[in-house]
Amino acid sequence: MLTRQIVAVVTAFGVNGFCFAAWLSRTPALRDSLSLTPSGLGLLLMCLSGGACLTMPLAGRVIHRWGAARTVLAGALLTAAGLAGLAIGAGFSLLWPAAVGLLLTGVGMSSWDVAMNVAGAEVERRLGRSLMPRLHAAFSLGTVAGAGVGALTAARGTPLSVQILGAAVLAVVAMAGAVRWFPARSPATGGHQDPRPAAGPPVRSAWCEPRTWAIGVLTLSFAFTEGSANDWLAVAMVDGHHGSEVLGAVGFGVFVTAMTFGRLTGGAALDRFGRVAVLRVSAGIALTGLILVVTGPGSGWALAGAALWGVGAALGFPVGMSAAADDPGRAPARVAMVSSIAYTAFLGGPPLIGFLADHVGILRALIVVAGALTAALLVTGAARRPTRSVVDSASRTA
Repeated sequence: MLTRQIVAVVTAFGVNGFCFAAWLSRTPALRDSLSLTPSGLGLLLMCLSGGACLTMPLAGRVIHRWGAARTVLAGALLTAAGLAGLAIGAGFSLLWPAAVGLLLTGVGMSSWDVAMNVAGAEVERRLGRSLMPRLHAAFSLGTVAGAGVGALTAARGTPLSVQILGAAVLAVVAMAGAVRWFPARSPATGGHQDPRPAAGPPVRSAWCEPRTWAIGVLTLSFAFTEGSANDWLAVAMVDGHHGSEVLGAVGFGVFVTAMTFGRLTGGAALDRFGRVAVLRVSAGIALTGLILVVTGPGSGWALAGAALWGVGAALGFPVGMSAAADDPGRAPARVAMVSSIAYTAFLGGPPLIGFLADHVGILRALIVVAGALTAALLVTGAARRPTRSVVDSASRTA
């Protein structure tokens, strides 16, 4: 049974990643279709993160009421509807359907995201060892597949709208099957069905916890580091390093492939060295990669930098989710809160870098990622795993 649960949650992560990268790897094509400036593209991408930020604060309550499985399925349906709107906008060069589509995609993917992380944390607890990085590796594998499809379709001249519609169909079909095997609740969450406690501390109480806030800042910093590459690396390869659209998709693919490697191998490092030490080293690796992308004399150096950037950014978000879910009884509220904080990086990051790119160019604009990595280094201690007695005491107090 545990194996089926792992496969189901892995599928949720992987398909979510594919739907995310299937269109994002071809951001330059979307920009050209809609005739957008860098700042205009940044504002359009903000619709995606805006939808996510509107939904994240409510996700914990929805999961409490509906359970993770039904929340994931509802998120997949909303994502598919949003992608259909984006496909219409890209296909007919219409801005407003693309904007509304991205807003709806953000709503769907964010609720899907929080629910699959809650379910993943439940499986991780039952397994008794670090699993969340590998689950996020499944997300990264999905992005690798999406980036590969993006590069292939770009090389063959396939319309972006066709590619996006294919991802929409996959989201609904795959999730309708996977959620049937989502994990049942553990005794710690008080029940026997899909993770949705019948009663518990108010969801809003998580917003009063200093450690949860610190975890949120940590996750936000790594989310900004990851999201900046997701949104702008393909554009940086095309505009900053004067490459083709294919090179842009390849650069994005190198980044997400490196993230996948970091997440697949990161679990062993976390179990051996602990969360804090691994996150500090990760931030240093990401900073090195960023410098190579920004200052590298050619596309080869930039691709090497993209690889280091991906490895360094790999573990921040999954470790933040694990840290937020250390107490099973408080996991939905805390994961929803941390996700809400982290997703503000996706809200503010695209327009910030876009506006800077209008004035100083895309490569120099990416330097702001160094500030996010510095912030991450200041709060890595919040990710330290609490002792069992501390968790039990916090649960009783809540």
